[in-house]
Amino acid sequence: MSDLTIDLDGVDPIDLFGINNSKLKLLKKAFPRLRIVSRGHVLKAAGSDEELQRLKSNMDSMIEYISRYGSISNDHVENLLFNGEGLESNHPVNEEDIILYGTRGTVVKAKTDGQRELVKASEESDVLFAIGPAGTGKTYTAVAIAVNALKNRTVKRIILTRPAVEAGESLGFLPGDLKEKIDPYLRPLYDALDDMIPPEKLNDMMYNRVIEIAPLAYMRGRTLDKAFIILDEAQNATSPQLKMFLTRIGATAKCIITGDLTQIDLPKSQKSGLFPALNILSGIPGIGTVYLTERDVIRHKLVKKIIAAYANYQKELQKKENDEDNARNKSAEGN
Repeated sequence: MSDLTIDLDGVDPIDLFGINNSKLKLLKKAFPRLRIVSRGHVLKAAGSDEELQRLKSNMDSMIEYISRYGSISNDHVENLLFNGEGLESNHPVNEEDIILYGTRGTVVKAKTDGQRELVKASEESDVLFAIGPAGTGKTYTAVAIAVNALKNRTVKRIILTRPAVEAGESLGFLPGDLKEKIDPYLRPLYDALDDMIPPEKLNDMMYNRVIEIAPLAYMRGRTLDKAFIILDEAQNATSPQLKMFLTRIGATAKCIITGDLTQIDLPKSQKSGLFPALNILSGIPGIGTVYLTERDVIRHKLVKKIIAAYANYQKELQKKENDEDNARNKSAEGN
C-alpha cells in the first residue's frame, strides 16, 4: 500500500470539495478502494499505486479547472470521475468575449458591441464613464471587469458605491437600521456579485473588506488606492458629490462610473452632476467615455421599444418647449 499527499494551497477547499463535502463524497465513491482524508489544505490518500495515480490525475484536472474558471459544479466532477469526460468540454473554445467565469462555472461575457467597447476601454483608461439606458448591462459588465481584476491580482480590493437616491424617497422614512435602509439601493450590485463569486467566498471577502459596498456619502475623506472602484447610478450624484468622489481615487486605482442621463431621480431642487462632469473632463488623457444605446439592451425585447418610445417623446417635448420659447421671444421683441 502506498500513500499520496496533495497540497491544495492556492485553491479554496470549499470550491474543490463543495458545500458539506459533496464533491469529496463523489471522489470517495469513485475510488472506493482508496482511503481518502481531507485536512485543511491537504488531501491524503492511501491505496494501490495505480489508483493513487488516477486520483492525482483527476485532482490535478479539478484544481486547474477551478484556478482558471473560479469554480466547478458537482455535475462536472461527476462526469469527470464516472464518465471520463474532459472538463474543458464544458466551455466554449472561443473565449474572445469572456470576461470571467462566475459561480457554478457560468460564463460572464460581453454580449453586445457596446459592452465589448466598455471592456476594451477599461483596459485603456484609469477613469471610465459608461453612459447608457437601462438594460444595457453597464453595471453588470463593470462589476465583472472589477472582479476579474481582483482575481488576476491587479487590484487588492473592490469598492462599489452609488447614491442612496430613489424616486424621491427619504432614508429617514424607511423602516429598519441604517444597513437595512441602505441595502435596497445597493441590491443591483449584490445581484451582480452573486453571479460571479461563490456565496461563502463572497461573504468572506465582504467580511474582510476585500469587497466593500457603501453609499456614495461614505466615500468622503477617504483615499481609495490599489482598488477597482465603481460608482453606479452616477446620474443621481450632484456636481459636488461627483467631484468629491473623483478626488478620492488613489495613484494605483481604476474607476468606472456608470449612469443613465434619462433616469435622474434627484429632487427638482438639485441638478445631476453627471452631464457637467462629462463636459468638464472630456479630452483629459486617461479618462474615457463609452456610450451604450438601445442596441445594447439585453432584457425583454420590448425594453428596446420602450426606451426608443421615451427617447422620441423627450425629443418631441423638447421641440415643443423650444417652439414655445421662440414664440415668446418673438412676442417680446414685437412689444
